[in-house]
Amino acid sequence: MSQKLLLGAKEIEIILHRLTCQLIENHDDFKNTVLVGIQPRGIFVANRIAKLLEDAYAIPNVSVGQLDITFYRDDFRRGQKPLEANKTNINFIVEDRQVVFIDDVLYTGRSIRAALTAIQSFGRPSNIELLTLIDRRFSRHLPIQPNYRGRQVDAINQEKVKVYWKENEGEDAIYLISE
Repeated sequence: MSQKLLLGAKEIEIILHRLTCQLIENHDDFKNTVLVGIQPRGIFVANRIAKLLEDAYAIPNVSVGQLDITFYRDDFRRGQKPLEANKTNINFIVEDRQVVFIDDVLYTGRSIRAALTAIQSFGRPSNIELLTLIDRRFSRHLPIQPNYRGRQVDAINQEKVKVYWKENEGEDAIYLISE
């Protein structure tokens, strides 16, 4: 197994700032917009962007939630071991609001399809957008594309893109892993 560093901490920080600025261009003061990190790893991106909005761009009170999609996935009962659910924490109304789904890697699109179904339990948004840190654009199984993308990575199916976060793995880095 080999791994190649795609992005280090500095590059990730630059990308997060760019994505945050793109969100500001389209959502201004975020009064009608909510950010929803898709569990488990999208929450790191969502929290970082929310912190940038508040600290670097002086946009207070951005609504940020966490959405667990485990039981909405189409492969829910297909594995050998039972899936372990994550926590959903959405303490705001999504009805008639703009929702921005945030995830770390967009691969097949199945997680986003599950998130589209799961968010309906919380109301009917006026609009849903997708922000992803890494877009594996040639691996899609469903016609889902991000509105905001940090970086496109062309990886063949045997390769994996792994995102490490300081909060979880002790470093901010993105690796391409070949088996």
